Amino acid sequence: MDSLNQQEKDTHILIVDDEASIRLTFEMFLAREGYGPITTASTMEEALVAIQNNTFDLIISDIVLEGEKGTALLCKIREAGIECPVVMVTGFPNLDTASEAVRYGAFDYISKPVNKETLLKFVRQALKHWDLENEKKKLLQENEKFKRYLEAIFSSVRDAIITIDNNMNIIQLNETAKRWLLVKDTNNDERIKLESLQSEMAKACLQDAKQVLKNRKEVSEYQVKCKKNDGNIRIISINAAPLEDGQDEFNGVVIVARDITMPELERGPNSRNKFHGFVGASQVMQNVYNLIENVGKVDTAVLITGESGTGKELAAEALHAESGRCDMPLVKVDCAAMPEELLESELFGHTKGAFTDADKSREGRLLQAHNGTLFLDEIGDITPHMQLRLLRFLQEKAFTPVGQDTPIQVDVRIIAATNVSFTKKVKDGSFREDLHYRLKVVEVKLPPLRDRKGGVPILVHHFLSLFRERLKRNIHGISDQAIDALSRYSWPGNVRELRHVIERACVLCEGSTISLEHFPDKIQKPTHPVPLPPVQGVRLNTAASLPPYISERDEIIDILKRARGNKSKAARMLNIDRSTLYRKMQRIGIPPDIAKPVHSTKNRVLQ
Repeated sequence: MDSLNQQEKDTHILIVDDEASIRLTFEMFLAREGYGPITTASTMEEALVAIQNNTFDLIISDIVLEGEKGTALLCKIREAGIECPVVMVTGFPNLDTASEAVRYGAFDYISKPVNKETLLKFVRQALKHWDLENEKKKLLQENEKFKRYLEAIFSSVRDAIITIDNNMNIIQLNETAKRWLLVKDTNNDERIKLESLQSEMAKACLQDAKQVLKNRKEVSEYQVKCKKNDGNIRIISINAAPLEDGQDEFNGVVIVARDITMPELERGPNSRNKFHGFVGASQVMQNVYNLIENVGKVDTAVLITGESGTGKELAAEALHAESGRCDMPLVKVDCAAMPEELLESELFGHTKGAFTDADKSREGRLLQAHNGTLFLDEIGDITPHMQLRLLRFLQEKAFTPVGQDTPIQVDVRIIAATNVSFTKKVKDGSFREDLHYRLKVVEVKLPPLRDRKGGVPILVHHFLSLFRERLKRNIHGISDQAIDALSRYSWPGNVRELRHVIERACVLCEGSTISLEHFPDKIQKPTHPVPLPPVQGVRLNTAASLPPYISERDEIIDILKRARGNKSKAARMLNIDRSTLYRKMQRIGIPPDIAKPVHSTKNRVLQ
């Protein structure tokens, strides 16, 4: 008895026999050995009642019960879904009896008469066997559960995963891999040869798989361009590695492919990210696009204003492209780069001998732009004399080349640009008011980059794609910290400065991701915080307003409140991906429910 462990002592056994002496004898043998509790039944009906009301670890039953067969009890036990070993006791052992008992689910049978040693031996064997079976079943269930778990991960991951054996047969691939390899659904038993696939990605995978099979070494960061179903280009980074088991046995190749195409930021149904060279989806840029589109079609003078680097030349090109003169020349003149005499000759032309070194006649830019557009950049820097000549041309649509007496009539649309305040220059007398009004029939005002809400990330990805191709760099991403730093910098040089910063970062980056260390110190460690412009079209019904300079945490919390806790809407307002917003909230320590809507009229957000 002392040799039994606690589990054996807690073994609940049912003894079924129509002979009371046998029931009592078996009960005594088992109880003295330490088994228990023990229940007895004299009929099948009593046995079934006991089985319904108790859970047994072992059932010992006579094969004949007052005219009933013990095998009938076995059937009832199995029909009820009860799982425990059953040992049958028979007074007439033969092959048919044994096979019948086993067929109906008995663990084994004992021949009468049954002595103590035989009974205890069969009980120990039955319980041990059942424990092993249960353990095996449990392991199988756990393995099946783990297999389903791995299959769920395998099928749901966004990267393409492909396993290939030593004979270049595709063993397994997930849904993403099927789409990219253009593999149709096939029978699971049917092996697909990687060489048989003709897609661009399949050819790249085949190349890497051959290298891994030959050298048994990893091939990483292989990039390939593939066409999507919509015709756009997808850039895929492929990593191939040896497929080995725990005993270092080489079983083939595993390939992981990731889409590293620069993401397009979300935009509304009536907005656009790009327009004639401009890149940006903010509302202020949408207003600029619409204005250029409308004004371009009207043949009138336009003045483009804005800080240096905001894209005034792009605006002039866009106005020309949208006009009816788009098939005629667009002639550009940088007024700030020339002295007065040279600018006059450049614009109006000159005749041979008009001045020293004028060894031949030259037509001016006005004549070159006939029926087209003349773009006068930095018009605010021209001298009073040039202002007068330009005013006369705008009034008369004719000009006289230097050294010539006969005027020339031309049809030219004038687009001018400046980064200075004309109001100030007119007020101090350095620029003619009448010329100002002639040039400024319509003004296109380009916003600085700091006022273009969410404009930095989309420009960053645009320039990153541009310089990655131009510089032949395997750069496919930029860290969140780097984007944060770029978004918070003031950008006094506007888009031009941002372009140079990204070009510099692409030159310095030796890996696949641009990080904060690739930027100048003024961006890594800004000395002054940047004012954040308000989100257009949304206001809070509160007397308090935000401070002029707010932290990233305060900005995100404010946007979440304005979006009433809607993460997707907040991400669109911030012009970032929703997953990026979640990462920022986790990193900064913003609780997920911080902006949960409150059903109160006092804190309601007004649109």
